[in-house]
Amino acid sequence: MTTSNPEARYDAMAAIILVAIPLDVVAALPPRGVSPRVEFLTIHKSLGKSLGLTALVLIVLRVAWRLSVGAPLYSAALGVFGRIGAHAAHFAFCPLMIAMPATGYVDSVAGGHSAPWVGLFDWPAPVARDEALARRAGFARQRLTWAIGAGLALHLAAAWRAWVKRDDVFARMWLARAGGANG
Repeated sequence: MTTSNPEARYDAMAAIILVAIPLDVVAALPPRGVSPRVEFLTIHKSLGKSLGLTALVLIVLRVAWRLSVGAPLYSAALGVFGRIGAHAAHFAFCPLMIAMPATGYVDSVAGGHSAPWVGLFDWPAPVARDEALARRAGFARQRLTWAIGAGLALHLAAAWRAWVKRDDVFARMWLARAGGANG
């Protein structure tokens, strides 16, 4: 039986993360002040800020939703250790998905930069310009990028179930819904 629970799929956040993290990493790789770093940073600062702030709003909404409605059910095929691993991954990802864009936001506004959202408006600056705070937030954001990347790699490694075991667990995380999922 296929569920129609929209919370059972996390495709919007996955898409944002899968675009934002490589964008963040690629923007940081070339040496400072040279092409293509300047171009990457321009793209990162316009698209990346919008993606990050969108992710921040979405994760806050997701947390509120899950607190009020609850999480989608896990597949019976997952087993006890799979459920423990899934709970641990979600427990770790939630604060990371909040901290990553929040530190990017603080890094930007404390550094004296605007925080635009897709060119429609600028988010307010809740902190005054403070270069030391901007550096600390930037350092934290860099570390969080690697933490999310490592967590994402482990999370995707768990998707072996979709190809090896041929069960419906991966359907809970992705766009397509497999038959037999109960959440």
